[in-house]
Amino acid sequence: MSIYDSLIRPLLFSLPAEPAHHAGLKALELAEIAPGLAKLIRHRVVKADRPALAATIAGLRFPNCIGLAAGLDKNAEALTGLFSLGFGAVEIGTVTPRAQPGNEAPRIFRLPEHQALINRLGFNNKGMQAAASQLSEQTWRPAPIGVNIGKNKDTPNENAVDDYLLCAEKLGPLGDYVVVNLSSPNTPGLRQLQEPKALEALLRSVRKTVSKPLFLKIAPDLADEGIDAAVDVARECGIDGLICTNTTIARPFEHPLAKEAGGLSGKPLTARANEVTRRAFRHAKGALPIIGVGGIFTANDVWERTRAGASFVQVYTGFIYGGPMLPKQLLDGVEALLRETRHATIAHLVGSDAQ
Repeated sequence: MSIYDSLIRPLLFSLPAEPAHHAGLKALELAEIAPGLAKLIRHRVVKADRPALAATIAGLRFPNCIGLAAGLDKNAEALTGLFSLGFGAVEIGTVTPRAQPGNEAPRIFRLPEHQALINRLGFNNKGMQAAASQLSEQTWRPAPIGVNIGKNKDTPNENAVDDYLLCAEKLGPLGDYVVVNLSSPNTPGLRQLQEPKALEALLRSVRKTVSKPLFLKIAPDLADEGIDAAVDVARECGIDGLICTNTTIARPFEHPLAKEAGGLSGKPLTARANEVTRRAFRHAKGALPIIGVGGIFTANDVWERTRAGASFVQVYTGFIYGGPMLPKQLLDGVEALLRETRHATIAHLVGSDAQ
């Protein structure tokens, strides 16, 4: 048992979920005090650059296949600490044009029996100006930084494109890739923008603004026809890839907290995220790269998501439960699976179960 499992996680989990989140983020921010040590940990301890696990998507190289999903570091305040842990990319956000507090607390709920979280944060962030300032000051970039953008809660859907364009114009030049987030269940009406006509109008506008790789993040609650439509629109608009998936409004279990509003993440999402990834890969005939997120806890989860069609995976809830050594554990585990199966690189496996 690691020190995180035996000491740190019990301490953090003794706190309410959101204060524990802030405490963990503050600890990661301390890496700014000793950037040399952060670099040493990444290169010597974690050995984050792993050619057999590297990925290239839309011309952008990821030094390994494990990234951090948006939602943890909303304001780009802990990038040095997060990079020290070995992530192959870190995605900040979701960032909105104006700062907003999000929904009322409590708004994060742990379900340890299911290795899950429910959150209804509601795009709480300091706004695009604050994120831009942080990104401008980040000099150490050993892996790509993604910028996940959204609209303010009080912006009506008919004006949503304006918010996305503001964020894209401000943050696009400062990140390595941009993600259009229309799939959070915690901003009223946001998921309506995934409907094909609205989606096409918004993506065409953002595509004209963003010269970097541009991704669309979709919900796991889309029906098969909705997944196919999202793939078709993304390809027609010149989007570089999909992120499958965001949190779900489904509750596939009984639990005292199951009735809490918000998006469910973690292990209960694994199977559905695999299904959505496989469906999107198959419908696109492999022509639209996919970043897989949702329920990634083990090397076997990474393996299955890759075979379903993901060229790269992201963790969030698995990181909350697994702790700072999770990236290294996943990378070591996937390398072991490659040796056992005598595959040279993980890239050879992408979509092998979805053909």
